[in-house]
Amino acid sequence: MTATPAYDALAATWTRLHRLGHLQSIASWDQSANMPPKGNEARAEAMAEMAALLHGLVTDPALAARLQAAETEPLDEARRANLGEMRRQWRAANVLPTELVERQQMATARCEHAWRTQRPANDWAGLVPNLKEVVALAREEASRLADDLGVSRYEALMDRYEPGLTTAQVDRVFGELRQWLPGLIRQVVERQSRETVLVPEGPFARDAQRRLCEETMRLLGFDFDAGRLDVSTHPFCGGVPEDVRLTTRFRDDEFLGSLMGTIHETGHARYEQNLPREWLGQPLAQARSMAIHESQSLSFEMQLGCHPGFVAGLAPRIAAAFGEQPAFAPANLQKLLTRVKPGFIRVDADEVTYPAHVILRYEIERPLVEGEIEVEDIPALWDAKMAELLGVDTRGNFKDGPMQDVHWPLGLIGYFPCYSLGAMYAAQWFAAMRRAMPHLDERIAAGELAPVFGWLRENIWLPASRWSTDELTRRASGETLNPAHFRAHLEARYLG
Repeated sequence: MTATPAYDALAATWTRLHRLGHLQSIASWDQSANMPPKGNEARAEAMAEMAALLHGLVTDPALAARLQAAETEPLDEARRANLGEMRRQWRAANVLPTELVERQQMATARCEHAWRTQRPANDWAGLVPNLKEVVALAREEASRLADDLGVSRYEALMDRYEPGLTTAQVDRVFGELRQWLPGLIRQVVERQSRETVLVPEGPFARDAQRRLCEETMRLLGFDFDAGRLDVSTHPFCGGVPEDVRLTTRFRDDEFLGSLMGTIHETGHARYEQNLPREWLGQPLAQARSMAIHESQSLSFEMQLGCHPGFVAGLAPRIAAAFGEQPAFAPANLQKLLTRVKPGFIRVDADEVTYPAHVILRYEIERPLVEGEIEVEDIPALWDAKMAELLGVDTRGNFKDGPMQDVHWPLGLIGYFPCYSLGAMYAAQWFAAMRRAMPHLDERIAAGELAPVFGWLRENIWLPASRWSTDELTRRASGETLNPAHFRAHLEARYLG
């Protein structure tokens, strides 16, 4: 017998959870990328069954005694950190009854599947009944978690994605953003109005777009022996570190959306592919949080993907894919990728207006979870906040308004703040890189991307969940989250 029998038994349980979760994640990817429409109800039932099985494993009464016994065993620093993550996951799961987990799985599967056809039809009224059920279950989950953690209902849901994050922190960061962001948007729009930009002439063959996306993924270090690229309604990255599944979406009249979306998801994928393999199957080897995950996708898409040096390297690849045209000149591509224009769609937004989309969703879903507003109130609030934050009129346009994202139909409430926090972390990572490597920008311009990937691997990917978000950030950059780096980045890129 080893000196750590309780810990070893727990590690075996979490390895089993990882393996079953592997099957669940691939079934979820298939549901979005491949499954025929008539398969949805059966798939929803199968996914609910798997969710119940996983929940049952982590709520096994025997785990409580093992967790307590493992605390007294001689564990090194890494295994003690792993045990802490096990306890956190165990505690969250044990607050929720299995029947609630099953009901949530069924409700979100139905709501998301219906949303796929309701959104193009602008059918808000059709979405409401399903969405009300999803929100009711989210409130029930939030209440149980909040009582256990001693936090607000919305904080309890945010904790699933960003452990320990408080509404006070989000209010402070977003409050600061609200003060200077509208003025910056106006400044940049006015400045760019004097520039001439050539628009690429399509159509752009989808097979050529796909080849370009895959070529760019290889340039960014994606391992195609451990993943693949497919198409879905809403781009995402799923699967497991050994088999990472990315999706994008194509349009015949425009290619930059699919290309930059693919670069974004490749950032997520590289994080997953580089999590510490010696800890695979354990909580320690999981991504630290969704804000940190988003910092990886935005490090790739915004910090690197829109870097003038990187764009200059993309230009000949784009011309080779679609044929030479003046719009593909590096300087013009750079202008295209950094256009600032308030618009309807979050996923298509530039990095300057993007935080306004996130603030809007945060200011709606927080009172929605707390029971201060109802699903029926969302459109009017959406219209008012879009007008206030971005000067955009969304009245009656539900498909490009509150129906545009898959998050609420899927019950992913509390996730949205992670997007803008991720953008702030990404700016902070690159500020730290430049301090450590003063010639970083010249190396990127020379096509040397290894310094970027090496820094991320050592400071973000390999540490995984060994430390809290604050501690990870301190070790990587010398300080906890500092939104000043994000503002400095935007002002340098768009006003410098």
